[in-house]
Amino acid sequence: MKYPSFKAHQGTLMKGHFQSLFVVILGLFGFAVFTSACSNEKSQKPASVSFPVTVGTVTQKTFPVQLRAIGNVQAYSTVAVKSKVGGEVIRVHFKEGQDIKKGEPLFTIDPRPFEATLREAEASLGKDLAQVQQAKANLERDLVRAKNAQEDARRYEFLIQKGVVARQQVEKLRADADALEATVLADRAAIENAEAAVRAGRAAMENVKIQLGYCFIRSPMDGRTGGLLIQQGNIIKADDIHLVVIHQITPIYVAFSIPEQFLSEIKKYMALGKLQVEALAPISEEGSEKGVITFVDNAVDSSTGTIRLKGTFANHEKKLWPGQFINVVLTLTTEPNAMVIPSQAIQTGQEGQYVFVVKPDFTVESRPVVAGQTMNNETVVQKGLHGDEKVVMDGQLRLYPGARVEIKTSDSTATTKKKAP
Repeated sequence: MKYPSFKAHQGTLMKGHFQSLFVVILGLFGFAVFTSACSNEKSQKPASVSFPVTVGTVTQKTFPVQLRAIGNVQAYSTVAVKSKVGGEVIRVHFKEGQDIKKGEPLFTIDPRPFEATLREAEASLGKDLAQVQQAKANLERDLVRAKNAQEDARRYEFLIQKGVVARQQVEKLRADADALEATVLADRAAIENAEAAVRAGRAAMENVKIQLGYCFIRSPMDGRTGGLLIQQGNIIKADDIHLVVIHQITPIYVAFSIPEQFLSEIKKYMALGKLQVEALAPISEEGSEKGVITFVDNAVDSSTGTIRLKGTFANHEKKLWPGQFINVVLTLTTEPNAMVIPSQAIQTGQEGQYVFVVKPDFTVESRPVVAGQTMNNETVVQKGLHGDEKVVMDGQLRLYPGARVEIKTSDSTATTKKKAP
């Protein structure tokens, strides 16, 4: 068996050594290239990104302090018309849904039965009046007769003392005089009875006249009629059914409720004057009606924790309708020189509410604020901002303190602002 020579073995070792050295050198070269590339990449890193945002301006103006609620329109007054007498409805003087004035005719009930009863009452009254006159005449006659009888009795009493006439004759004259006195008393009683009958007859006649007047039903107020519940020709009973319902809608009420914690504020401002209230339809804030608070309930509803109020509205154009649900805005007072920003600029974080303020170098600052009243997408900031500062309205989600921004124009395209050095 032959073994390789020493020189051959030495050549093999040298060959392996050079291969290992070549690998090491190649690795060092690659590391150097990688390091150089990283260094160049770092030195060529672009400037910080600018985020497109829309902004609003902090404005200082007079801002109303208001409460908002959902209200229900109620008629100023409502009358359900009934008939006080029974009979046939011979005429209806209006149309359904018609505006009417106080005193205008509504219905006519057949008056002929009541006219006949009135004539009977008048005749009966005339008879009673005649009986009174007859009783008075009888009284006058009997008074004369009684007076003569009394004088005869006194004269014969004088003669009986002289012994000229018999006592029996005098006693007869005295009895006749007493009978005539009783007749006079009866005549007076007859007069009183006849006069009582006259008073009863007059009362009956007045009652018939009232019943006859009920045949002509008139509107008790200005208002608007509803649907007809009876038609011409129907026979109705007294106090039976509603003939029509009338709502007074000029003026009109709007009732609404607010949380009880605002009650003290309402009472405070009501003591200074009338509180203004505005009513507007839920689908639009155009064409609103203005009124004043005229009623505050005398107790808080314990089941809801609210207090009920009513506003009175002139409603000349009849925009408000009974039963309608509307938005109500109650103005308590006005806050002068208030700092106002768009409501969407306010964000809520773990430490409370804040806004992003755009600084002159177009970087943003996160600033805590204290928000107050909100109205028409505007909010009063009680603390944290100054006039004419710019606040971010849209695009806050990608922002952080110190981030650079681009302010979008009104056509929603981002415009790069000139950066501060």
